[in-house]
Amino acid sequence: MDVKSVFLNGYINELVYVKQPSGFEDCKKPNHAYKLKKVVYGLKQAPRVWYERLKDFLLSKGFKMGKVDTTLFTKRIGKDLFVCQIYVDDIIFGSTNQELCEEFGNMMANEFEMSMIGELSYFLGLQIKQIKNDTFVSQGKYIKDILKKFGIDEAKPIHTPMGTNGHLHLDTSGDVIDQKLYRSMLEAYYVTTLRPDVMFSVCMCARFQASPRESHLKAIKRILRYLKHISNVGLWHPKGSNFELIAYSDSDYAGCKVDRKSTSGTCQLLGRSLVSWSSKKQNSVALSTSEVEYISAGSCCAQFLWMKAHLQDYGIKIKQVPLPCDNESAVKIATNPVQHSRTKHIDIRHHFIRDHQAKVDITIESGHQKSTCRHIHQAA
Repeated sequence: MDVKSVFLNGYINELVYVKQPSGFEDCKKPNHAYKLKKVVYGLKQAPRVWYERLKDFLLSKGFKMGKVDTTLFTKRIGKDLFVCQIYVDDIIFGSTNQELCEEFGNMMANEFEMSMIGELSYFLGLQIKQIKNDTFVSQGKYIKDILKKFGIDEAKPIHTPMGTNGHLHLDTSGDVIDQKLYRSMLEAYYVTTLRPDVMFSVCMCARFQASPRESHLKAIKRILRYLKHISNVGLWHPKGSNFELIAYSDSDYAGCKVDRKSTSGTCQLLGRSLVSWSSKKQNSVALSTSEVEYISAGSCCAQFLWMKAHLQDYGIKIKQVPLPCDNESAVKIATNPVQHSRTKHIDIRHHFIRDHQAKVDITIESGHQKSTCRHIHQAA
């Protein structure tokens, strides 16, 4: 559903005057200004005013606003659930009852001027294919557009996003390249919306935007050639899978060749569906592998606690989330409140994971199996 002239629907509360537009002056009052009753495009208040009007309208119709995501609106009618997600002038909605979708469409069309686009198939660069028992989301079209833009659509594809060493350095002796070109090629970052396999590689290249060299440009081109090799790969969300939330975390140790900081990789799965992931360099240099893994587990914990609260807006309550960790010392630090030599250098803010372990919000477990998130921050 797409709202036409979306910002013109909002009523403005502030006192705002505009001069008469050229060619539409009032011949009797040429020096007068117009007082606005509604917002116009270009006003900084426009997005907020539109959202306020839409929010008030939906709340008056019995919808509930999400406590975590305020652009999410839900409504329960008996056993049926209706979900509505707002993104400026685009509205995505769905329900367990088809009649509720039709009623919502008619209700919105009576209040606002809008067009029904139909079943969701393309949104914000994401291609969505819905079949009977599955949903597949990919970015094939976006990837092809990037390759064509930078003249790599005819290049030879490659099977890995990075070299075997998996790391870049400053390369002060290399040839300096155009910063504008380098940063524009980092459009590949938006591919990480659905491609955790290139998250670490793209973030590694993004660290050298200030002074890019020829070796850094080659690394980005290699990522694009890899994307060409598997441009149609995406995320698969099967129908009927359970709603158990599980998270994985992992980290290298002093992996950055420049400042010797470590990189944390995390991923969160809802049932069999991968729904969130990250690859981020830690803020400080770690003094041990235990500290590295402990900080990585803490950042993973913060993310799925947010997801846990977000799921409550959908009526899904999860009591406990398992968090496997392949470092025995990190597990002991999370479960043992006593300070010792391995923890005295860790910032206090990282110890919040102990509180949630004590509250039984999470269960950090030792596990030596190969973590799923290892693919997020290690080159294949």
